[in-house]
Amino acid sequence: MHIIITRPIEDCLDIISKFKILGHKITHLPLLYIKKVEHQKINFDNYKSVIFTSTNSIKFLDAKNIPKNLLCFCVGEATEKKARSIGLLNVISASGNVEALHELILRTFEKKDGKLIYFSSEFITKDLDKILISNGYLVDRIINYTANPIEKIDKNILEQIKSIPMDMLFVYSEKSAINLKNLIKNYSLVDNLINCNLMCISEKTARVLNGLKWKKIFIFNPGEEEFLLYKI
Repeated sequence: MHIIITRPIEDCLDIISKFKILGHKITHLPLLYIKKVEHQKINFDNYKSVIFTSTNSIKFLDAKNIPKNLLCFCVGEATEKKARSIGLLNVISASGNVEALHELILRTFEKKDGKLIYFSSEFITKDLDKILISNGYLVDRIINYTANPIEKIDKNILEQIKSIPMDMLFVYSEKSAINLKNLIKNYSLVDNLINCNLMCISEKTARVLNGLKWKKIFIFNPGEEEFLLYKI
């Protein structure tokens, strides 16, 4: 199959590798570029745990200031690997989605244990900090990166999209979906979608794109990409 992956490259190396090993043709069409956001200096002595829902939040972390034994909650395997790569030792990982991470924190971290700090993008699919606060936890959210739209498609990537029929296209955020919709219109790609299955991270993301001519639209959780190969 010809599969289009739209995440920034550092977030999708593992899944691209898995798909290639399985014999699929992969086109990487990044929709967003990641940029650091400056924030106030953090006193980690005020926190008993740190939360990461993206490798990018770790990439832009001032790693030398974070205690290596601080309890660290990660959304999935890739984020856990990134956290360990900067020397964090006490790392617990969920199964790849925010709901699972929320349940993991509820099971393993007592409210009375202290305050958590959550590093994230400016734009997030689910407000994990607000959900935890509603459960009685003390959480500070720090925005340390943002994602901006990539407004042009590389000439070689465009040629692959136009010349090789697409079977699956993965979209990982509402912001990505908005930019994809603009690119499809700007590059006259609507007719190339007819036999392509759209894989969206959420209903909200799918709603942005459901007016276009997709074969089918599926909703998935991070980590389920390989499983979806067998659903179409």
